[in-house]
Amino acid sequence: MRLVVQRVRSAQVTVAEAVTGRIGPGLLVLAGFAPTDGPAQLAWGARKLVQLRIFADEVGQMNRSVLDAGGEVLVVSQFTLLADARKGNRPSYVGAAPPAVAEPLYQQFVALVAELLGRPVPTGIFGADMQVSLVNDGPVTIVLDSPTG
Repeated sequence: MRLVVQRVRSAQVTVAEAVTGRIGPGLLVLAGFAPTDGPAQLAWGARKLVQLRIFADEVGQMNRSVLDAGGEVLVVSQFTLLADARKGNRPSYVGAAPPAVAEPLYQQFVALVAELLGRPVPTGIFGADMQVSLVNDGPVTIVLDSPTG
């Protein structure tokens, strides 16, 4: 699993001109899943995401998590995060889980994050052509790759 985590002032995802998810201050998370991902990787990713200390404390140090800061989380599926573009000019997506595998992983991941946050997590629509807009805060962008196995 690969997560691209962006600290944002606001973010939203739109599908067919309808907003499917919107947040204020918090984290925009782009999530891609590998065919080998399972419960251990999902739990690791959800816990790491919610506990990642990238929000400022009272003295301006990045020492607070999204949970500590009372922020929101928006999760958007993005299989292209698993692209391999080392050879040629056309990326290969063989490292990405096929939709039948990735969609349940995505839904489980969102549910785990919501459970840890204690509130619903807005999302895009799996497999849809989405437009994502955000106001990056910092900017702070972190890439998280789950442990394998």
